[in-house]
Amino acid sequence: MAELLSPAGGWDSLVAAVQSGADAVYMGFGAYNARRSAKNFTEEEFAQAVRYCHLRGVKVYLTLNTLLTDRELPGAAELLHKASRLEADAVLIQDWGVWQLARQAAPELPLHASTQMSLHTLGGARRAAELGLTRVVLARELSRRDIAAICRDCPAEVEVFAHGALCMCYSGQCALSAVIGGRSGNRGTCAQPCRLPYGVNAPAAGGHPLSLKDANLSPYLQELEDMGVACLKLEGRMKRPEYVAVITSIYRRLLDEKRRPTREEQRQLELAFSRSGFTDGYYLGRKGPQMFGTRPENVPEPKELFAQARTLYEKGDRRTVAVDMDCVCRAGEPVRLTVRAGDQRAEVTGPVPETARNRALTAEELQARLKKTGGTTFRCREVRVTLEEGLMLSAGAVNALRREGLAALEDTLCAVPERRIAQPEPLPDAPVEPAQPLLTCSLQKPAQLTQALADCRPEMIYLPVEWLDTLDVTPYLDRTSFCAVLPRIFRTEDEAVLREMLVRHRQVLAAVAVSNLGHLPIAEGLELPLRGDLGMNVFNSRALLFLRELGLSTGAVSFELRHQQIRDLKKYLPCEAVVYGRLPLMLMENCVIANSLGCCDVSSDYRKRSAACRCTGENVLTDRTGARFPLMPAWGHRNELENSRTLFLADKPEWRRLGLTYARLRFTTESPAECVAALQRYQGQGDYIPADLTRGLFYRGVE
Repeated sequence: MAELLSPAGGWDSLVAAVQSGADAVYMGFGAYNARRSAKNFTEEEFAQAVRYCHLRGVKVYLTLNTLLTDRELPGAAELLHKASRLEADAVLIQDWGVWQLARQAAPELPLHASTQMSLHTLGGARRAAELGLTRVVLARELSRRDIAAICRDCPAEVEVFAHGALCMCYSGQCALSAVIGGRSGNRGTCAQPCRLPYGVNAPAAGGHPLSLKDANLSPYLQELEDMGVACLKLEGRMKRPEYVAVITSIYRRLLDEKRRPTREEQRQLELAFSRSGFTDGYYLGRKGPQMFGTRPENVPEPKELFAQARTLYEKGDRRTVAVDMDCVCRAGEPVRLTVRAGDQRAEVTGPVPETARNRALTAEELQARLKKTGGTTFRCREVRVTLEEGLMLSAGAVNALRREGLAALEDTLCAVPERRIAQPEPLPDAPVEPAQPLLTCSLQKPAQLTQALADCRPEMIYLPVEWLDTLDVTPYLDRTSFCAVLPRIFRTEDEAVLREMLVRHRQVLAAVAVSNLGHLPIAEGLELPLRGDLGMNVFNSRALLFLRELGLSTGAVSFELRHQQIRDLKKYLPCEAVVYGRLPLMLMENCVIANSLGCCDVSSDYRKRSAACRCTGENVLTDRTGARFPLMPAWGHRNELENSRTLFLADKPEWRRLGLTYARLRFTTESPAECVAALQRYQGQGDYIPADLTRGLFYRGVE
């Protein structure tokens, strides 16, 4: 049966989850998790929580699923040591630097790949398994077909998000909150700007084109189990304990009884929390405006439902452990009690029984006293007694014997093999950094590739790989080189298509840009250098070391880092940073233009869109302040949301002093002439300045 995984944002939610039937819970302690504003746990509380759960057969997963700076990594190492000592069953991670750290600090601690690693294909999931990740949490946007394809051939366990809030952007690829407010979703402080009103090619007038309904896959649990899904995850670490109890108990019943929810159960799920109802659109492969909804601020609490749920998890321990006892009481020997739960056992001894002066102890009396396990986690099923006649043992002595036996069994049930921990190896020296970075360009419109741009001789030009079938780059090869950019988001069925493109155009390519593990098997064996792109979310020196170990030739660092943080990175391979352009804020499975305005071409194949397709034209998302965020087309009829302002640093000296090998100009909405003017400005020519400039996060960074 698939594991039911419930959220534990605090102690009450933990109890609610366990008492309502969760097989496992996920929680955070410390500051390094994706729900930093949840209550989370202190170290002492976490230790108590692990014991509470393990005694009842429930697993505990620690969330360490944020991007960390170099300064935070020593604290993360200590957190990994504590998680290992405190017997966490696994740790959920996002940051590849944390993966590299964990292999040294706590090598026997199982690691799970967070959905923020953007693993959404079989190739990516298999590569994660090869790296020792024991479970892969898939992207929430996958359909039943996608999930089944991965489950069939992935050697790691597969976890699927079954219920709760959906983000509009692929997890791990969202920078909207970070760029507009300095609160990074990748660092656990997302302000949820996607829930605000926006207008598509119009002023924001109360519409919510980025606010998805909550997911609800309760009707499909048996199907997911049959696919081979190992774990079904319920979202809600920020929600109250009663919510956790309601959804956990319903999903527990459905799994145990192998059935779909009743109308009343669906009503209760919606009462507990929903945004204009629920959606199963991604799972069924039916995207569109029907997937979106909002939640008014003053929705009344379902008092009766929550009161019932609270009563169930507060009134007593419903997850008792069945035990059997054997007691031997003979003259001249200490009384001996053996307590068993399954294949686990503990044995304790008590005082030597005395000869009875008046009335001797009977077997029935001894059994009755040993069965009194009320108020504990244990439920006594059977007591077998071997008792010689004419002996006396006080009630206090029997009670103490029972308590000691149960305590010893509890220790046995909660014990795990001791794991190795170690101090991480000091980071090695990094190569000498170049004095000045070389300029590269990335393009998002074919018209931006011109003779004039090539004449500026950028070191490399990044092009979407699908352009190469229709765009001839050979006239420019004597002045620049080209890197094929694989789409950040694609599907398992696209792997062969993308590889064929690389093979066809290998002769005109100098490199391939990769953004996640799923890209590695696509480019494998083509003898083209692999350049780590922005989707890898490089935030620290250990992540760069990881990229080098993977065999990448360069690494793009996160644009959420301040310039001092970029400067101080140990550059184990040539590094690149974006120094100009609109920063990518969201990569969305649901086409915002098609949902709001309709679309003349709803093909999921980006290459088959007609030139007249509305989604390939000039489209913007407008917020309440009037800021206009361009919407660019992406592979698979997806959208990429760009920042409303253009990062501009040409007039600042710091970008040249970061130890970068490459500095990237990211062209999105610019005209061909603007692309040339911007590149020349960074080369020290002209006076080009974008009208809507911003310094981005270069100086202020993120929380």
